[in-house]
Amino acid sequence: MKYFRTIVTLAALCGSSTAFAPRSRAETNAALLKSNSMEGQWRRYAVENESTRTAVEERDEIMQEASEKLQNVGWALPTDGDLTSEDPFVQAIDAGIQRDVGVSLDELLNPAKVVNLERDLFELRQELASCTGAQVVDTQFATTEECDGGGGGADADLLREKIAKKERDLAMERRSVFRGWLKNVFLVQAVLSFGISYVMATNPSSLFGGFGWFYVYNMDISIQVLGYWWWWLFVVPSLRSRRPKGLEKKALDWAFLGTPLVSILAPVATKDTGLIWGANLAVVLGCYAAAFLIPEGDGGDDDDDDADTPEWLKFVYKSLDFGSGRERGARS
Repeated sequence: MKYFRTIVTLAALCGSSTAFAPRSRAETNAALLKSNSMEGQWRRYAVENESTRTAVEERDEIMQEASEKLQNVGWALPTDGDLTSEDPFVQAIDAGIQRDVGVSLDELLNPAKVVNLERDLFELRQELASCTGAQVVDTQFATTEECDGGGGGADADLLREKIAKKERDLAMERRSVFRGWLKNVFLVQAVLSFGISYVMATNPSSLFGGFGWFYVYNMDISIQVLGYWWWWLFVVPSLRSRRPKGLEKKALDWAFLGTPLVSILAPVATKDTGLIWGANLAVVLGCYAAAFLIPEGDGGDDDDDDADTPEWLKFVYKSLDFGSGRERGARS
């Protein structure tokens, strides 16, 4: 500090163009006061900088310690990819819903949203604990109250508002159960789509012949093409929306991939839209037959896990599927 004072004093003295000219006592005292002021500013800057650096280091240490504890128990959130039913995070959510609501995670109306909300709340509570200096013992199942040490300023208040909003959304989603009557609605929708699509593909004039635009714009071919595409657009998705499990789920997954391929390739061999519609029907029935007749491995009928599905096939499912067959997902 002695050398620092000397440097600052010399800098103050050299700040004027007459630094080396003879000075009066008043000028010398003014220069010394200026050097003392500069020294005080530098000291305050150093103290503030050190305090900020210390706070950041303490926060990083707290977050690192929490992450290490979660990794030790196998409960750390994945940094990339999707959460699966085998992930401890999802299993903990499933156990909590069964305890509080009496149903499993898959029986909720929107299980993917529940998982995403739980993950967001977990991360926000971690931030709140770090911001308020709360010492959380059980980081796995800590509540908002346990993660809130009080204070924290405007940043902590903003976190509390976000947490409160997501907790309200989560409470509503946890009560939204996928009821049996809703499955029946999707089944009726699939049956109606089946019948309507056949008429559209074979004789669209029986449905739309009474409308003038049908003949004015020559819509017969367009509606016939839409009729056999109806398998992929409505029939199979309606069946998958019932959230079947086991072998039926596998059959519908295959059908969801097979029907668009037939609808694209079949017109090369025939222009008969009725035959193409029948080819889609044959593909769906064939998928059911293959799923139920081909011997299973160790999983059997209760195997409802996608862990053995190849990564490339998962990518294809996610690229084609916009929600009807995604049961547990996390965000993409």
